[in-house]
Amino acid sequence: MRGWLVRRLYPALVTAGLVAFGMISTIWGPRLLGRTAWALPDDLWGTLTAAQRLLHLRLSGLYTQPTGLVAFPGAAVILIPVVALTDAAGISLQPQTAQHPYPQSWLLAGPYQIAISCLVLFAVDSIAERQSVSRPRRALLAVASGLALWSVSARWGHPEDAVAVGLLLYGVCAVSPPGGDPPVTPRRAGWLTGAAVVVQPLVLLALPVIVVALDGPRRILGFLARVAAPSVVALAVAGAANWHATLTAVTSQPNYPAIDHPTPWTSFAPHLSNGDVAGGPGRVLAVVFACGCGAAYWYRRRTAPAPAQGQLTELLWWVAVALAIRCAFESVMVAYYVWPTLAVALIAAAGSWSRLIPTAVAAAVVTFGSQAPWRDPWGWWAPIVAGLILTLYCARQPVAKTIRNATKMSPTAGL
Repeated sequence: MRGWLVRRLYPALVTAGLVAFGMISTIWGPRLLGRTAWALPDDLWGTLTAAQRLLHLRLSGLYTQPTGLVAFPGAAVILIPVVALTDAAGISLQPQTAQHPYPQSWLLAGPYQIAISCLVLFAVDSIAERQSVSRPRRALLAVASGLALWSVSARWGHPEDAVAVGLLLYGVCAVSPPGGDPPVTPRRAGWLTGAAVVVQPLVLLALPVIVVALDGPRRILGFLARVAAPSVVALAVAGAANWHATLTAVTSQPNYPAIDHPTPWTSFAPHLSNGDVAGGPGRVLAVVFACGCGAAYWYRRRTAPAPAQGQLTELLWWVAVALAIRCAFESVMVAYYVWPTLAVALIAAAGSWSRLIPTAVAAAVVTFGSQAPWRDPWGWWAPIVAGLILTLYCARQPVAKTIRNATKMSPTAGL
């Protein structure tokens, strides 16, 4: 355990700091602004309610109000331990209201959901270690990743996004072993990626890129079967308990332009009741373009292969591009939607100070800029998407350098 803590010192320190800052900023921070109620993430309580229903095997209520759950069941599964603890302590999961400004459940749920969100920090540091990133750069990487993670965990209360991306990154490690050797652990990669999908299906956007890194149709088919298995089982159980609610929540993907940030795509999205719009069609379009990312990555591997030490970096960068497509086609945006792209882009940039520093700065600007309350479809969405493009540009390893390194390492160089 001591050896593990030494190796993962930076993400462990950032985890402790993020939990402390998250609790202080939500409980005592509002008092500095003259407010009386705690500043808590509203979305978390719906998922906690879904987790409580799972704990008590009330499966038919998983996708019924007041859960508001539209993700796969894994989003609720990861919160079952803290729900079991609150039940044992006799603490109510009543959400924050004007009459209930200090929900005691936050004292347990807050640290827990921030802590499990930090799984992604350990995945990022593990990848940096595999890439022989220096310890000073790993320290900066952990701090920059923690700053970006604040939005999705402490600010908005969506640990499922962070847990899913963390599992996805561990799966990417299994696809691309050290030294650029052919993949030898697609089975592990498939189960890890499948666990990521059942927690938050947004990681499906990275699937076309990861599949390209696999060699051989048998490996690809086995990988895809393991990716699909956890979600198929979870949705089948939820559907058997309440088919209509499950199908409606998973396929329509309702979004709320009156509450969150409308985008130029809002007017094209199918309109639901109460002014809501369906996010599903736009996300299907994002999947199509993510397949285009996979094709571009395949072409890149054939025409300008990265050197052995750069293959994992190349794969991560294309994963970040695929995840960014979601923001380009969302009918309604929320600030934490930008986080997955930032998290993966940062680790892709960790190979050099010249890429990591500007990427960290760009990621911080996008993270905190996305919290702005502007609701103009172009005034908020366009600068955020431009910021994501800038972050990806800063994280990108120059093409000429990659080709030059590959030529130097080639056994036929100079012939």
